[in-house]
Amino acid sequence: MSFANLYEAPGPRGIRRNRVLAAVVALALLAVAYVVYVRFDQKEQWAADKWLPLLRGDVWATFILPGLAGTLGAAVAGVVLAGLFGIIFATARMSDHRWIRGPAAMVVEFFRAVPLLLLIFFAFFGSFVLIGVNISAFAAVVFGLTLYNGSVIAEIIRSGVQSLPKGQREAAYAVGMRKGQVMRLVLLPQALRAMTPVLVSQFIVLLKDSALGLIVGYDELVDRGLNGIAANFSNVIPAAILIAAIFILINLSLDRLAHRLGVSGRP
Repeated sequence: MSFANLYEAPGPRGIRRNRVLAAVVALALLAVAYVVYVRFDQKEQWAADKWLPLLRGDVWATFILPGLAGTLGAAVAGVVLAGLFGIIFATARMSDHRWIRGPAAMVVEFFRAVPLLLLIFFAFFGSFVLIGVNISAFAAVVFGLTLYNGSVIAEIIRSGVQSLPKGQREAAYAVGMRKGQVMRLVLLPQALRAMTPVLVSQFIVLLKDSALGLIVGYDELVDRGLNGIAANFSNVIPAAILIAAIFILINLSLDRLAHRLGVSGRP
């Protein structure tokens, strides 16, 4: 998709103005970066003894890699279950039967409105009250990720299907397909292909949201880094920077994947 037709190309004056604005913004960002560097340097946050532990193999084996495995494990489980939840409830919201469409809409809107942190907290501490069983921190995190992100994905899919030309549905009915076949074989494949970049972006959000598992003691990257590395080496800022860098690399990779899928999915 090209956005070139949405605005007029700037003339010579506009180009000069944009260059000046870009230079001003770049200088402002450099100034902020310099201030941050100086303040950190004054607090000895760049000292070698705070950064060298992050290069040790035993630190990675004890804290970073197990935490990363926990983050990716919760994220993968959340992606699979949230995707299934989204497809099921998007289909239910588009049902011709009000007794299906109404409750599905209530479920989706409810879990979209409740903060994810509360869902995780309620699942972990409220499970014993409701079912008499204490669930694990992993299950509580996946529960929250599934319900919140699944509700968002349901709306993404519903909007994508409804944005397709009505002729697609009518043509499928004309050749004798039933409604379930139309949805499964005609509408959903086209909608999912068009929405792949948006869905991948939502999965990126899900991955980052897995860090909220630290509220219930889930063993993930942020918890391992801040409560593990920092507690042993008194280097909270370097540990936080390393964790942020790992998340940035993962998210940039997923964002690149979303871009490539969006390009390849164009008609």
